[in-house]
Amino acid sequence: MKHSGRARKAAFKIIVITLIALVVVWALIAFGTVMIAVLGVGALAVTPFVLALWALFALFTLYFFRDPEAKVPPGSNVILSPAHGKVDVIDRTTEREFIGGECQRVSIFLSVLDVHVQNAPVSGKVTFYKYTEGEFMNAIRSECALHNENVLLGFEATEPRGMKLGLRLIAGVIARRIVSYVKLGDEVVRGERISLVQFGSRADVYMPLDVKIKVKLGDHVTGGETILAALE
Repeated sequence: MKHSGRARKAAFKIIVITLIALVVVWALIAFGTVMIAVLGVGALAVTPFVLALWALFALFTLYFFRDPEAKVPPGSNVILSPAHGKVDVIDRTTEREFIGGECQRVSIFLSVLDVHVQNAPVSGKVTFYKYTEGEFMNAIRSECALHNENVLLGFEATEPRGMKLGLRLIAGVIARRIVSYVKLGDEVVRGERISLVQFGSRADVYMPLDVKIKVKLGDHVTGGETILAALE
């Protein structure tokens, strides 16, 4: 499937960077031990602890950046969840940049235990892309969308044809990098990987008023698999 393996590459990149940092720190400790022999704890003494700590970090990083294949459900005129996480907001709001007015919103909170690869909610074309710098409030707060660093993607769907759908990817207090796999003008297929947000974050989905929401507050949804809404 398109973009498969990119999350795992990001994980290995982080692991390699931390390993290099670990070697540098160990070298400094070793140098200090040689220079100041009176220190009670030397490089050899702390090495097992440091390596064990790094190994735990590497295992968690591989777990966090897991990238399962989405089992896209059959059917037409449905909107899939773009993210893995917990639905904690369902309301009506105004999204002026892409939707251009009142719409329905489903907001999904991604904890550090959730998959952080996002999937296309519909098949269609990316007709809007905007990156906004901002703060890094805790993503568990729904109002962080107003203040935090975020990327707003706008899709014009081919099914339901012509429907506009917005997806705002929001960085959190830990998540400080949004990696988009798509750009303006790209065609996407429902369930396809479209982005990665590194560590805890939030995704807001903006949908027309005439779609029927199929999830409820507290539901845990799966990106590319759970039906979020449908045009009936």
